[in-house]
Formats: sequence, C-alpha cells, structure tokens
Amino acid sequence: MRIPTLIDRGVEPYETTFAAMRAFTDGRDADTQDQLWLVEHPPVYTLGLGADPAHVLDAHGIPVVQTDRGGEVTFHGPGQAVVYLLMDLRRKPGARLFAREFVNRIEQSVIQTLQAYNLSGERKPGAPGIYMVDGAWQGAKIAALGLKVRGNGCTYHGVSLNVAMDLGPFSWINPCGYEGLATVDMRTVGVDAPLAEVRMALARNLSGMLTA
Repeated sequence: MRIPTLIDRGVEPYETTFAAMRAFTDGRDADTQDQLWLVEHPPVYTLGLGADPAHVLDAHGIPVVQTDRGGEVTFHGPGQAVVYLLMDLRRKPGARLFAREFVNRIEQSVIQTLQAYNLSGERKPGAPGIYMVDGAWQGAKIAALGLKVRGNGCTYHGVSLNVAMDLGPFSWINPCGYEGLATVDMRTVGVDAPLAEVRMALARNLSGMLTA
C-alpha cells in the first residue's frame, strides 16, 4: 500500500470534519491517495450507529452529534490527538483479512506511541481502545477508536488519544457505553508533551503500521 498523505486540519468543528470525510469518501476513486487527517475539535459528544443516547448522562450544553461510525458515545475536545483514517483497504493484498486486522493495527499504533513516552497501554477483549496497564490509573481508558468501513472497502473516522484535556466531560457520559469507566490523559499520568508532537508521532506510527 502507498504511504497515506498527512493532512493537518488544525482546530475544526466536528461536524465540519464529519461532512468532509463523507464527501472525500464519496468522491474518491481507485487512484485517490489515502489520507490521514490530523485535527483537534472543540468540545463535542459523538454517538456511534448503535449508541444508546441514554449513555449521555448530562451533556452540560456540549453538542451531541449522531455519526455513522461503529461504537458507542465518546467525547472529543481540546488537548486530544485525533487522527482520521481515510483508507482504501482493497489496496492491501488479502484485503478481506486485512479488514479484520485494521482495528488491531490502529490499537498497536497507539501502544507504540505511548511506549515512546514510557507509558504502557493494552487492549481489553470486547472493548475497543487502549487502557493503562499499571500505576494509579491502571485500567483507565486513554484512547478510543471508532470506524466506518463501507462496502467498497473505504474507511473513515478513526482514533483519539487523550494528551492534555479537561477530563470532566468524560464523567458526564458512560464512555463507550461502560458505566463508571475511568478515562485519563497523558498529562495526568505524568507526561507533559506538546499535543502537536504526540499527534504527529501517532500519525507516523499509523502510517507505518497500515502500510506494512
């Protein structure tokens, strides 16, 4: 697979990015270059296709947006590294198998990114995302993912890694549908790293993992 183009969209309202992802995917063809979009959103809750709106306990005025990704409710906000994956999985040899590996490779990219900052993350069976392995925040969720894979093999939506956030809004929902699930960011577990640096590191890890 060809290396995806990295597009830094800066700070952008979620609904603007969502519409742009769908438009890009609608308009792409067999020759369209894959892209990874790097973005930071103002505060927003997003619901996956199967999400129960009751998992938004009290939005406190934060917008709630219905999306077409998989998964439950999550929060996006300032200080979070978000990377959207606009990929054509048909370009990968054995594409049907690769589709099953796609989430695994995204999660591994997050684990590698955390390792570069001496943090240990892990998967949990049946609960997409990455969770802290040890320390006072063992078991807390530090990264979330949700994807849309169209029937033609083209993907959008992606992954978010909490870097230096106001974590309060996570307590106003059941994150990913799990009541009482603790959510943490890198700053809280002792890593004070620039958001742009972490976001680029994550994007490069994703690019490497998804084109290997």
